Amino acid sequence: MKKKIPVGVLGATGMVGQQYINLLRDHPWFEVVYVAASPSSVGKKYKDALKNGWIVAGELPVHVADLTVHDVADVDAAAKVCKLVFSAFEMPDKEAIRKTEDSYAAAGIPVFSNASAHRHTPDVPMLIAEINPHHLSIIPAQQKARGWKQGFIVVKPNCSLQSYLTPVYALMQAGYDVQKIIVTTMQAVSGAGYPGVASLDIIDNVVPYIGGEEEKTEFEPYKILGGIKGGKFTPHKGMAISAHCNRVPVSDGHLACVSIGFGKKKPDEKTIRSIWKKFTAEPQRLRLPLAPKQPILYREEANRPQPKHDRDADKAMAVSVGRLRPCNVLDYRFVALSHNTVRGAAGGGILNAELALKKGYLG
Repeated sequence: MKKKIPVGVLGATGMVGQQYINLLRDHPWFEVVYVAASPSSVGKKYKDALKNGWIVAGELPVHVADLTVHDVADVDAAAKVCKLVFSAFEMPDKEAIRKTEDSYAAAGIPVFSNASAHRHTPDVPMLIAEINPHHLSIIPAQQKARGWKQGFIVVKPNCSLQSYLTPVYALMQAGYDVQKIIVTTMQAVSGAGYPGVASLDIIDNVVPYIGGEEEKTEFEPYKILGGIKGGKFTPHKGMAISAHCNRVPVSDGHLACVSIGFGKKKPDEKTIRSIWKKFTAEPQRLRLPLAPKQPILYREEANRPQPKHDRDADKAMAVSVGRLRPCNVLDYRFVALSHNTVRGAAGGGILNAELALKKGYLG
């Protein structure tokens, strides 16, 4: 690709917004030319609008540092320079986010969102690129229903399920009917944004409640694994999910302890390991820049995966899995890990945009 596609980041001053800018610094296809945030940052240089400074890895990219911050509500300004935007909103008002993202799509700008505002919307695809890339096919129906010409909205799911759903899907794709899942997530403090959880609440502690996380973890897989009928998504059926979500004193990396139960056809441990190690999907076949070479990395060590050692595996985009063994209640249990602000947030959003570009949805 000779000329890079100009892109914008909405909510650019927050942790996820910064992670987008960090991951896009040398991207072969996309270039950040536009940043937008809340009114308090408007008119400032990006480097001066960072109230808490640059808080992600590496240095602030020089070409972004001096960009002028625009108001997220100024869609016309974005439309003049952006071919697509990444939405990294962190504000709690879902309706406001929904209306803002809609306004960008109506202006002809594709939106790749991290926000939860449109995850329940029946014609908005919620992608994990290795699982349901075919859900992008609903975009023409989405555009037709709203009268949008070039714009559309694609969202990514909650970071709490990014670690374990790909290994589960790999088994389903291999022909095994996963009917029951019990998952306990141990989620890093960065999942709460910045400054996140107060230090006196999380140091020497585990918080066994994260508002809305269990509901998202139990609902969103059904949409991701579901089908399309009449221009709307239909949920996957025949699977029960029970989730416990905990905040733990880890900087980055969401870890999940998972028990799964199969239908009549049940694989043995050797088969499960083989399925995971051989699993590949469309992002790998298309050689997308941010796609991990191997989506699922199985760790043979008895004490892995661990956030400290495994969250950065393959550009921090791979899912690390280990401790596969029989379960005394269901059939098998295992541990899975992914980097929540990369694979589970900005990196996942960029991968979705790469996929949409390769499949011809970005013109």
